[in-house]
Amino acid sequence: MHKRLQCTARIAVLILLVQPGLLAAQQKAETPPMPVKAVPVSRETLKVEVNAIGTLRADETVMVRPEIAGRVATIHFREGQAVRQGEPLVTLDQGEYQAQLAGSVAQVRLEETSYRRLQDLDTRKMTSPQILDEAKARLDAARASQTLNQVRLDKTVIRAPFDGVIGLRLVSPGAYVKPGDDLANLESLGLMKLDFRVPELYLARLATGQSLTARVDAYPEQGFEGTIYAIDPALDPETRTVLLRARLPNKGGQLRPGLFARVGLVLERRENALVVPEQAIVPQGQKTFVYRVVEGKAAMTPVTLGLRQPGEVEIVQGVSAGDLVITEGQLKVRDGAAVSVPPPAGNPPPPANMTKG
Repeated sequence: MHKRLQCTARIAVLILLVQPGLLAAQQKAETPPMPVKAVPVSRETLKVEVNAIGTLRADETVMVRPEIAGRVATIHFREGQAVRQGEPLVTLDQGEYQAQLAGSVAQVRLEETSYRRLQDLDTRKMTSPQILDEAKARLDAARASQTLNQVRLDKTVIRAPFDGVIGLRLVSPGAYVKPGDDLANLESLGLMKLDFRVPELYLARLATGQSLTARVDAYPEQGFEGTIYAIDPALDPETRTVLLRARLPNKGGQLRPGLFARVGLVLERRENALVVPEQAIVPQGQKTFVYRVVEGKAAMTPVTLGLRQPGEVEIVQGVSAGDLVITEGQLKVRDGAAVSVPPPAGNPPPPANMTKG
């Protein structure tokens, strides 16, 4: 009887000792998974950009000026008008130059007649070679004078050197102009040039053909695409910057010379880069991690970061496309903890009794 009581007491003690562990294990087993938000690792095209400021210029620009003096007889254009290459813009008074040309034409005819007579005499040995050579020289000089007077007469009509838009005229009919006086500016606006500078730090990564996007205050919501076509071989010794020049199509005629532009130059383009939201990154000391969701549990995974863009980070090593990474709630979980990822808002799971049609 005494031995039975001792055995019963021992069993009771063992039950009391084991019961707390059993209760703890039961509670642990019944702990629900931690709700978190997670997104899949995606593949995107990333760009390495450098920002700069620049100035727009016309593809071709010239100040129309006369090469000879004269009175303005006719102005053939309207201000702001589009003109074609070769169209007359301004005609100067031609009277004086026509008279000079007529005189030179008459002189050429006289010298030609004199030279032919001396040639006839030379065939009959009735003149010296020296006299014939002098007549030939006078004829050549007369012809040169005729050509010069013809050139001067042609220059009385000032023509457009290229297709473009003529600006505001600075003279009126009847005004006397001298060589080099400003008449009007002519701008070619089909393409625009963009000049901008970047620090010498990027010199080794610059090349013709690189693409860029320019934005101007006149059209703040619109980006204009362009391409670098020239790089200045010399750097500015004061600012330590290199001057670049790009061309931008201007089909709608929106861009104008002199506009201030903000430039985003693409130095590098990475295709199919693995990208996660930046809030998924968990830094610890000198290392960085993300929490992947693997079979309903959080897996703390070391990663190597690449490029950073607003709201996004490139993962060079550590994850694969399609992996679920925790973006909210990772500070409350630990490696190996059970987690649950609710469905996206607006897409509730279908009822159990609903079947797909």
